[in-house]
Amino acid sequence: MTPLFEIRNLTIALGSGRASRAVIENLDLDIPAGRMVALIGHNGSGKSTLLKALARQIGRFSGDIRTMGRPQDAWSARDHARALAYLPQYTPAAEGMTVRQLVALGRYPWHGALGRPTAADKEAVEAAIVECSLLDYEGRPVDTLSGGERQRAWLAMLLAQGANALLLDEPISALDIAHQIEVMSLVHRLSQAGRSIVVVLHDVNLAARFADHIIALKHGKVVLNGTAADLMQPATLSRVYGLAMDVVERPGRPPLASAV
Repeated sequence: MTPLFEIRNLTIALGSGRASRAVIENLDLDIPAGRMVALIGHNGSGKSTLLKALARQIGRFSGDIRTMGRPQDAWSARDHARALAYLPQYTPAAEGMTVRQLVALGRYPWHGALGRPTAADKEAVEAAIVECSLLDYEGRPVDTLSGGERQRAWLAMLLAQGANALLLDEPISALDIAHQIEVMSLVHRLSQAGRSIVVVLHDVNLAARFADHIIALKHGKVVLNGTAADLMQPATLSRVYGLAMDVVERPGRPPLASAV
């Protein structure tokens, strides 16, 4: 299967002049398609920067990125939005907008700003609302929802977009543990339905619990590219996070990692 992304000699510097620094440097990496891939690592490791570059949210870098087998710059903006949807860590305000109105924004790449919604648009919105269990919330203002409900509404908007690949930047960072599990369970179900998902996560235990594939970055370089079993080893975790880590095995349940 063609990788979702093929990255070659990628270097991304942030800032300008003397303040410029390379966050990603000479990175070679293939990210598999049809999987739920977690990007993990310490703060400043380059996770979100890499995700933004894959989503074409960063315009200046050196190296090459191929998306679904095609050079990134060979995609038109509309075709790219139809194939790939991006959710930033901090979502914009949706003041005065209902859940259904927010989800319907996902159809913009298909009918544009002036086009009238078609039957296909309405079907896509309805399907996304159902898939994200939002039928009881579709008429409510987005800004009255809980954090977990709001994230489900944004995920539904991505689904309505019709993209088969989702890039999610820390979608659970502001949620309590119950809503973290709720949102991650939904993301996992979306991947099980055949979508490719790349998600930036801080919680190593949630990454190991839900992701099919894990890529760990440290100082902009790959230090792990493998499975949860590959990750959940004390020596590997120590290499990723730079401190002593321990792993508690739990028969019939995912192992848990913690700092020693």
